[in-house]
Amino acid sequence: MSKNYDSKDIVVLEGLDAVRMRPGMYIGTTGPKGLHHLLWEIVDNSIDEISNGFGNKIVVTLFQDGSAQVEDNGRGIPVDPHPQLKVSGVEVVFTQLHAGGKFGNENYGYSGGLHGVGASVTNALSRWLEVEVCRDGSKYEMKFESKTKNGKIKSGAVSVPLHKIGEAKTFGTKVRFLPDDRVFEDIVFSHDVVSNRLRELAFLNKGVEIVLIDERLKKNEKQVFKYNGGLKDFVVYLNTNKGVEHQNPVYICGKSDLIELECAFQYTNSYTENIFSYVNNIPTSEGGTHETGLKSALTRAFNDVARRVNLLKDKEENPLGEDYREGLTVALAIKMRNIQFEGQTKTKLGNPEIKGEVENIVYNQLVALFEKNENKSVLELAIKKGKAAAKVREAARKAKEITRQKNSIENSSLIGKLASASGRKPEMNELFIVEGDSAGGSAKQARDRSFQAILPLRGKPLNAEKKRLNQVLANEEIRTIISALGTGIGEDFDLSALKYYKVIILSDADQDGAHIRAILMTFFFRYMRELVTNGHLYIGLPPLYKVEKKGKIEYVYSDAELPEVLNRVGKGYSIQRYKGLGEMNPEQLWDTTMDPKARTLLQVTVEDAANAELMITTWMGDDIEARKSYISEHANFNKKDTFADKKRD
Repeated sequence: MSKNYDSKDIVVLEGLDAVRMRPGMYIGTTGPKGLHHLLWEIVDNSIDEISNGFGNKIVVTLFQDGSAQVEDNGRGIPVDPHPQLKVSGVEVVFTQLHAGGKFGNENYGYSGGLHGVGASVTNALSRWLEVEVCRDGSKYEMKFESKTKNGKIKSGAVSVPLHKIGEAKTFGTKVRFLPDDRVFEDIVFSHDVVSNRLRELAFLNKGVEIVLIDERLKKNEKQVFKYNGGLKDFVVYLNTNKGVEHQNPVYICGKSDLIELECAFQYTNSYTENIFSYVNNIPTSEGGTHETGLKSALTRAFNDVARRVNLLKDKEENPLGEDYREGLTVALAIKMRNIQFEGQTKTKLGNPEIKGEVENIVYNQLVALFEKNENKSVLELAIKKGKAAAKVREAARKAKEITRQKNSIENSSLIGKLASASGRKPEMNELFIVEGDSAGGSAKQARDRSFQAILPLRGKPLNAEKKRLNQVLANEEIRTIISALGTGIGEDFDLSALKYYKVIILSDADQDGAHIRAILMTFFFRYMRELVTNGHLYIGLPPLYKVEKKGKIEYVYSDAELPEVLNRVGKGYSIQRYKGLGEMNPEQLWDTTMDPKARTLLQVTVEDAANAELMITTWMGDDIEARKSYISEHANFNKKDTFADKKRD
């Protein structure tokens, strides 16, 4: 790999056109996810430098004015003129789409920025952007601004050309930008979202120091993320609040001509598997060929070595892969070139050749580890858990078959319970899962039956976090939900069979209601995750108060909003505090919570699967005090938070 990084290494594919006109094509959305995408593009550039051996520190700063800054000690963006465009490398990087040093293999062996659009798109969608570059003994500065001229906005135009501002003894790049409020719904970066992603990147890049400074906080909070244990530390973090079956995670690493691989795993006393995979630091939440190779290698290694050391007798059948993965937490990270992702979201690896590469490395490394005495205890544990899970699997299979038989609403317990929609277009239909028969009755009267279905819950569903699949399927409330949606669950889940494209949890705005939401979201996250990742799960927001004065009614959805409303209404009002959905008559429920023209829904998302895993464990795990504390502090679903986007239909 060449360390001479000059402007000739920056390959230009096309100019910066139409970014502001169609930002969704480049960042997905102009909501919170798209806003943070601007920051990730700059952070990823710094991470790519460090992943390839240049630099070891990144500092991200969030400022009071809404701007964000990313500084690294990499090589610094080239400042010499580009041979074709005759402008500096800095200007090329921030004004040309598909421009960067990552299209060849000489300067970046591995890169998460596949298309070279990151820096230029961040510039195009910002009010202003400033760059400082230190390299070759000098410090340079350049500024860009999106200005209005002749009624049109000129995106990311050069406002201050590149110029030298001093001497420098170090190397690196510093980028500060202000997202454009003419593009985004909100330009406030979430501390939690930024913090969680930077922590994840620190786990994935062993020994790299990533610092977050948030000047918006009272204490000017500074967080330092640095993990010398890398993925081993990541697995320990993921298993916080879980009962672990062995103290130290198993760690393996290796490389081939095509990939470099790291993997760590640890058994817990839970009943679900959790695999977190990454390619060039990009989360692959939908898995792909690398995960397939990992699973095959784990199963082969456990079975082969167990046979050799007589942990599996001749008369015993081999446990299946799913048996061995019960309660297993795995972090897998590979680095490779020429990535082929399936779809636009970069969430599933498609390279077919990678399955065999991963399988060979993991299998050979595991066999070598398990044949050493110090790792024999983990092998014995895996075989014991695999055998136990295999015995339960048949009961789960039978329970699934019962559930399939009950999928026909005419033959299931849903009769008299589910009020189905008359419309036959799933993409138009929505299912309200409502807490309690009383609220369910009001919702059935309030709904528009042409597209809205109501499923009342008569009690709290089973906590899926603490039960095996066969026990989950034995719960009537869970079975009715599965039957109503029509998708099946777990490995049998089929999103194309979904009968309602909006699945809306509607419960009281109190602690019991929050617990029911948590139970349902845990079930969906564990056994119907695609329902969540594809944006089909929502939370309805019922009002907390009704304020009335002289026949005019105003509904209030949170305690924080109440003083402002009362001040606006003035004296002489009456106020009602709703204790639950059952207190609302059908007209009120429609007007406030079910009418698409007036309601507000929270769309449940999984932006950070690792953080979601920790959250679910805290909610629903064995630590009762941790759960109560977390729900009391965080489960206010009548406001925006880090895992749900507020959307008005």
